Amino acid sequence: MEWKIGQGFDVHAITEGDSIILGGVKIPAPFSLEGYSDADVLLHAITDAVLGAVGGRDIGYHFPPGQEENKDRDSREFLRFAVEFAREKGYSLGNLDATVIAERPKVNPYFEKMIHGIADIFQTPEENISLKATTTEKLGFTGRMEGMAALAVVMMKKNEVLP
Repeated sequence: MEWKIGQGFDVHAITEGDSIILGGVKIPAPFSLEGYSDADVLLHAITDAVLGAVGGRDIGYHFPPGQEENKDRDSREFLRFAVEFAREKGYSLGNLDATVIAERPKVNPYFEKMIHGIADIFQTPEENISLKATTTEKLGFTGRMEGMAALAVVMMKKNEVLP
């Protein structure tokens, strides 16, 4: 079986607001994330990982910021596109491992709902999705609460072609 690895990284600045969208889930927070779409830093990193694994460039190539149809767009649409792009090339998810980097809000209580939604998009069992969170111990831009970041790694497997 052929396997391909993809990695993704994304950052969004913190701005005024009362909630964020993370992993497709709305989470109450004393701020929002700035972005042209819904600024879902986690789904953006995952989307880039999937596209990268199968030679699909990056999210900005397919959904350029500044285009009206991408304004406030639901990032689950980006991930659905990437998953379909991979399927057309004959690949499906082996597993996903992603990390949210932020001082707050606490996102662990929302991981179960995020995992459910992400697994649904990939059409894969939930055990193939691993989400984690960490802080930077108040160091750097995430530590100073200037932004949030996310890292994602995927293993994409070539689907078997039956005779």
